[in-house]
Amino acid sequence: METGRDSFFCDDLPTRPDPDAGKILVTGASGYIGGRLVPELLHRGYDVGVLVRAPSPMYEDRWPGAEVVVGDALEIKSLLRALRGVSTAYYLIHSMLLGPAKFAATDIQAAANFRRAAEDSGLKRIIYLGGLGDVAAQLSPHLRSRIEVAEELERGKVPVTVLRAAVIIGSGSASYEIIVNLVKKVPLILIPRCAGSLCQPIAIRDVVKYLVGVTEVSGTAGRAFDIGGADVLSYGNMMKSTADVLQIKRIFMTLPYCPTKFYAYVASLLTPVPSSIARCLLEGLKNDVVCQDDAIRHLIPFEPLGYRESVVRALSREEQDRVHTRWSDAYPPAHELAIRLLEVDPPPPYVASYSITSRKDASSIFESVCRIGGDDGWFHSNWMWRLRGVADRILLGVGSARGRKTRGRPHVNDVIGFWRVEAVEDDEALLLRAEMRLPGRAWLGFGVGEEGGYRKLTVTAHYHTTGLWGKLYWYAFLPFHRYIFKGLIEQIEKRAGF
Repeated sequence: METGRDSFFCDDLPTRPDPDAGKILVTGASGYIGGRLVPELLHRGYDVGVLVRAPSPMYEDRWPGAEVVVGDALEIKSLLRALRGVSTAYYLIHSMLLGPAKFAATDIQAAANFRRAAEDSGLKRIIYLGGLGDVAAQLSPHLRSRIEVAEELERGKVPVTVLRAAVIIGSGSASYEIIVNLVKKVPLILIPRCAGSLCQPIAIRDVVKYLVGVTEVSGTAGRAFDIGGADVLSYGNMMKSTADVLQIKRIFMTLPYCPTKFYAYVASLLTPVPSSIARCLLEGLKNDVVCQDDAIRHLIPFEPLGYRESVVRALSREEQDRVHTRWSDAYPPAHELAIRLLEVDPPPPYVASYSITSRKDASSIFESVCRIGGDDGWFHSNWMWRLRGVADRILLGVGSARGRKTRGRPHVNDVIGFWRVEAVEDDEALLLRAEMRLPGRAWLGFGVGEEGGYRKLTVTAHYHTTGLWGKLYWYAFLPFHRYIFKGLIEQIEKRAGF
């Protein structure tokens, strides 16, 4: 939660928990919004289930008290199992991460499957978070898809509550990171003419409060509501307001045309957000996304935050290292289904390992290992890591600009640049799985052990490939491994304890 581990968004919600709500299932729980919603529901005493696509001990640790259910919205049988005994389901599934070419069809198929499974399982209610947009207007593919998903869910017999939101602002949200990073990094900001459209952004905390509130207020089932923050402003003014908050002077210039694809690609090179997501978001610049009614404000009466305060709170959570969910948690798509190192049979044939010994204690060394990829980069040969990340982003990969969600010890599934944490053993081991574009699969493991009364720090690169290009890739980079990895662990050891 944005407010810390001991307080919650909904602590000041004017509604009261419903003791007769029954079991609640949150789909998309591993994503940005779902990951914030689940703790709120648990805190309010609800019986909560979370739908994930692959089992992992991480989920039990992350949501103690919630039932973890494995299922996929594209497989009806798994949905029927997941919905057994459920009264209310939050539908927070979307496929925007797949990019403009694939997400719409996938979204509709998933919604149709969920609608049929909801009817067959006797579900009493669906709560769906969609997008704002005038259905009579020529909407962007992303906004049109969000409306079509709502319509698909509403075709069934199960009552659906639809919440329609525009840009969501909060630490870890993709829209927020695009805006803030562009303002921070670009002295001359070119604003497309279409960015003059009006938007009513909403803080993540207010989205979660509305999601919880509609569960607790009778009369919201089977209805659709617009939700937004206190301010209505253009996208250009959002960037200008962000520059004011950051106390950065920027020159803003309006482009006479709106090259969305090009702008999204440039944004992907300058921000942590990849082109596939940036394009889906930026295509919506041409549409006004403003609340058309305020009925929700009367049913769930609280004062939503304005844009400036939303940005300030998000920046504050980053400074305090309290970002608990991020858009990268769910990107790239289906990353949780990726093959683990222990699942590769036979084990990867290409391995390079380097180690050093140290008199420092294991905890200090491991703490230093856990700081790699953050504000200080990779401690050694940073320009080479950045160059590899830029090359990956140019090829529309994840790149290294994703950075980190937290500066502290990472958890399983956390992102570190173009790696994702696959396993963590406190004070002993950290295993990263590569998510950059490669002609094979790669892992980078760090281990802290004992040798002759000293601590031994080891880094090991594992690589699996069966193709010629993959083998050539390994041998082409092999001469650099000793320089990069040896220097890396030396710097890790040197910084341990500081």
